[in-house]
Amino acid sequence: MPAADDSKRKAARETIDILHEISTLLNTHLDRQSLSYCVSLIENGVNPEALAKVIQELRAQNERYEVERAGAAA
Repeated sequence: MPAADDSKRKAARETIDILHEISTLLNTHLDRQSLSYCVSLIENGVNPEALAKVIQELRAQNERYEVERAGAAA
């Protein structure tokens, strides 16, 4: 049984490594941990397009927050 678990972990790690390489080529700025969360969400039924929109919106909100914070500090 432990060999099967090791095999599954290795396959999962390889999958995330491949996805991270693709992610890097596409300049998504997602790290391995974020990609792992995204894969898990998608495997559990989350719509990939909706997930992408949420990530884009969170990034836009963060950018606006950073601009406001920089303006307030000046």
